[in-house]
Amino acid sequence: MPQLDYTVNDLVGLLRDGELRLPEMQRRYVWKSTRVRDLFDSLYRGYPSGSILMWQTLEEVQEQDFAIAQNQDANAHIGTLLLLDGQQRLTSLSALIRGEEVTVRGRKRKIDLLFNLEHPDLGDVDVTEVNEEDDQDRIEDEIDSTEDELLRRFNRMIFVVATRKLEQQPQWVSVSKVFANDDNGPFLESAGVSGFKDPLYKKYNERLTALRKIRDYKYRVDVLNRDMSYKEVTEIFVRVNSLGAKLRSSDLALAQITASWRGALKSFEEFQEQCAKDGFYLDLGLHLRNLMTFADGRSNFSRVSKFSKGKLQEAWEESKKGMEYALNFLKENVGIDSPVLLSSPFIMVMLAYLGYQQDYHFSAEQGRKLRYWALIANAKGRYSRGSSETILDQDLASAQKSGDILQTLIDQLKVQVGRLDISPEEIEGRNQRSAIFKTMFLAFRDAGAKDWYSDLKISISHKGVSHRLQFHHIFPKNILGGHYTSREIDDVANLAFIGGKTNRRISDKVPSEYFPRIIESNGEDVFKTQCIPTDPGLLNRSSYKEFLAARRQCISDRLNQFFKE
Repeated sequence: MPQLDYTVNDLVGLLRDGELRLPEMQRRYVWKSTRVRDLFDSLYRGYPSGSILMWQTLEEVQEQDFAIAQNQDANAHIGTLLLLDGQQRLTSLSALIRGEEVTVRGRKRKIDLLFNLEHPDLGDVDVTEVNEEDDQDRIEDEIDSTEDELLRRFNRMIFVVATRKLEQQPQWVSVSKVFANDDNGPFLESAGVSGFKDPLYKKYNERLTALRKIRDYKYRVDVLNRDMSYKEVTEIFVRVNSLGAKLRSSDLALAQITASWRGALKSFEEFQEQCAKDGFYLDLGLHLRNLMTFADGRSNFSRVSKFSKGKLQEAWEESKKGMEYALNFLKENVGIDSPVLLSSPFIMVMLAYLGYQQDYHFSAEQGRKLRYWALIANAKGRYSRGSSETILDQDLASAQKSGDILQTLIDQLKVQVGRLDISPEEIEGRNQRSAIFKTMFLAFRDAGAKDWYSDLKISISHKGVSHRLQFHHIFPKNILGGHYTSREIDDVANLAFIGGKTNRRISDKVPSEYFPRIIESNGEDVFKTQCIPTDPGLLNRSSYKEFLAARRQCISDRLNQFFKE
C-alpha cells in the first residue's frame, strides 16, 4: 500500500477538479462550523491532523456528491481515486480555501471563520468557543453574556465562527478572503496599519502569511491497491473507523449495506428527503436503525452484514411504510410536528414497528393508549436514560409478543421511571435541554398559548427574526444574578415561549413592571395558557422562589391534564 505526501493545496485541487470522488459507503458531510474552526486552529499551530485514506480502483463503484462543488466535466481517469477517510476535513478545508458553500441537510450555507490578527501568543490562546449549534436551535436561547464579556473572550482566540459584530472589528479578518488574496495590503489597511514603520506591520504581516501556509500543510495519504475488491475495501473502511472510533455504528452499517446492495444510498436519501418535506429531517442513521428493526426485530447493527440484498430491500420497503405511519401519528394524534420536540428519535422507530406489528389497525381505545405512551415516553425520556439501544430492543421484543402490547409498554415505562404523572418536584431544577421543557411547549400550544404582544400562536415554524420562537426568562438573568444560583435562574419554571421582538422589548424588566402593561393590552390569558402566576405578590425578586413553586404546581397540573386528554 503506497504512502504519499499531499499538501492541503494538492488535496483541495483534486477535490475541486473532480479527480477525487466519494463512494456511497461514506456518510454525508456533518461537521459544524465549530469543528471547522478547531481544525484550522490545529493546522495554524502546526499540530498533527491525522492521515487520509484513498482507494484507486478500476472497478465501477457507486458514488455520491461531495458537499462542495466539483468540476463535473472531469474525466474519470484510469483508476478512479476514491476518498475513504478524511471527507470531513477535506470538505471543510476546500470550503474555506475556495470560499464556497457546502450542502448540509439539503441546504447550502457558507462556513465563515474569522482570524484574529491580534491574538495572544500561541501558548496563551484560548481554544474553546461557546456555541449552541444543536437540535434546539429552532427554540433560540438568549445571549447569556454581555457584549463586552463576549469580546474579551473572543479576543483570546485565533479563530471564531463569524458574527456581524466581530466582522466590524478591525483586527478580525475573513479566513476565506485571506486565502482569496495573497496581497496583505488590504487587510493591513483595514486593520489600521499605516505603513512599514507601523509597529503592528511586521506582526500582522507574519500572521497573515502563517495563515496562508495552511495550504502547504502535508497530509500523509495511504492509497489502497487497485486490485482490491469493493468488499475488501468496505472491510478495511469498517475496521479503520471502528478502531479509531471516528464514525458512529450507523455510518459503519451504511458501508456494510452498500457492499451487498449497490445504490442503496440513493434510495435512503430519497426517503430522507421525503420525510424532510413533511417537517421531519431525520439523521440517515435513524432510517438505517429503522431498517434493521424491520429486518431483524432488533435495532442494533451487529448483524447487518449477515443480511442478503433481497432481505435488506424487503425490510427497507416495510420500514418506510412504518416510518410514514409514525410521522402521521406523531403529527396528527400527538401534536409533535418536528423532531426538535422529541426527547429521542427512537420513539419514531418504536411507533413505526408497533404500526407494522398491528397491521396499522388500532381501535379508538388503542389509539388513546398509544398517544398516552408516546407522550409519557417523550416527557420522561424513555430512550434518553442509560443504554437507549438496549431499552429500545426491550420494547421491540415486547411488541412481538401476544396480549395487550400497549399496556405492556406502559407498564415497562412505569418500572423505569417510577410514576407516570409529572410532580412539581420532578420539574424543579430542569432546564431548557430537558424533555419536560419540550412537553411544556406541546401542552401550552395545545392550550392556545400566544405571543404576549403579536397575538401569534406559539410555533417553532414562525418566519422572521421578530416572530421566531425564543424562550424568555420571566425574571431576567440580570435581575436575579448574584441573588440566586444559575440552576435556579435557568429553571424551566422561569421560562416562557415568546417571539424574538417581544423578548427584546421586555429586555431586563422585572415582571412586576411589564406584566401589568401586557395584561392591559392582551389580557391575562397570555400568561394563564403558559401556567404563569400573575399574583402581584409573586412578581418581585424577593419572592422569586415562591413564584417558581407556584408555577411548578401549575405546570404539573397542566401536563397531567394534557396527557389524559
